[in-house]
Amino acid sequence: MYLYNSFTATREPFVIPTAAERPVTLYVCGVTPYDTTHVGHARTYLVFDVLIRYLRWRGAEVRYCQNVTDVDDPLFERAERDGISWQELSRRELERFVSDCAALNMIAPTYLPKASEEIAAVIEMNEHLVRLGHAYVCEGNVYFDIHTDPNFGAMARMGYEAMLATANQRGNTPNDPRKRDPLDFVLWQTGKPGEPTWESPWGMGRPGWHIECSAMATRYLGPQIDIHGGGSDLLFPHHSCEIAQSEAVTGKRPFSRFWVHVGMVYLDGEKMSKSLGNLVLAHKALQEHQANALRWYLLHVPYRDIFPYERGEVGGAGGQAGHLHDALRATGGAATALDVSRAREAFGAALADDLNTPLALDVLTRTAHEVLRAAAEGRDIEAAQATLAELAGVLGFQHPTGDE
Repeated sequence: MYLYNSFTATREPFVIPTAAERPVTLYVCGVTPYDTTHVGHARTYLVFDVLIRYLRWRGAEVRYCQNVTDVDDPLFERAERDGISWQELSRRELERFVSDCAALNMIAPTYLPKASEEIAAVIEMNEHLVRLGHAYVCEGNVYFDIHTDPNFGAMARMGYEAMLATANQRGNTPNDPRKRDPLDFVLWQTGKPGEPTWESPWGMGRPGWHIECSAMATRYLGPQIDIHGGGSDLLFPHHSCEIAQSEAVTGKRPFSRFWVHVGMVYLDGEKMSKSLGNLVLAHKALQEHQANALRWYLLHVPYRDIFPYERGEVGGAGGQAGHLHDALRATGGAATALDVSRAREAFGAALADDLNTPLALDVLTRTAHEVLRAAAEGRDIEAAQATLAELAGVLGFQHPTGDE
């Protein structure tokens, strides 16, 4: 198949190994568990759910790691605001997130590690970076020295000033007097009053955000992985910092062979985000629409494009999903069997072309029409329905059962 690789900014062939050869390793940056799950989250994880299903359909084994960022400022701030412990807030919101993903028929990750339970791995990676000269210690904080990596930020394709401005918008503290360079990023930091801290060689503190993902990705999937993904807002600085620190520790390049980024979901002209509060929560949407409808809607735009969420359009997607439902439940006759083998070829070609879910949905729609037309003509549709159900399953649609 071909995938767009954000690191090279080109579509590249991704050779799918068989399950007997080796597993495909996939790491996707997970949620910070407060106020989950909005449809921006849902879209990102649905895209990777389809990728996993497609790879398995092609005969691959997939090892999928999705982390939980339960050590981060926004979580602690929300817990303090709500008068609840950060552990309880994290537990509650992670439970809701897992439930929402299951309701949307997403495949559960092979590994779902929490940053709070990976502190030892983080400390070990930081110690290694300090020993190698890629990191330095100042007053209990550890920083990555970006000047030790001549390729730092290459995936972002920005100059220094643009990188600094973007990092500042996303939590960087350029005026930290302990830094050698304003763009150096924190690997370990002393905690603020009321925040959780852990013992380390540099005193009590907690991990920086970027190092958490590198520690978890390499621990669960190895020093070099096939695909690393997430929302497009993570490309810089988060994923760029991951590349720098991971490659510095392992000595293997590239850290990830492919970087796959999903376009942001917008609502009323602004990016949907917890920080802005302009959210459509998945569990609320699922109270109004069936899971297949929401899934269809979120997959009908190319995954790299910005997604303008329109509440009123989910119902239309529900009609498409309902049409598929009708075709799978139709009853045919004994006349000439309907052959939809070309649909399988067209469907496979669509997903092999950088996961073109809109085109794959079109194939499902056309095939459903053929099945219903053939049923009305009294033709044998059993094999065609089996093919349609198979293809629908690759996109994660739940099959109709019973008399609902």
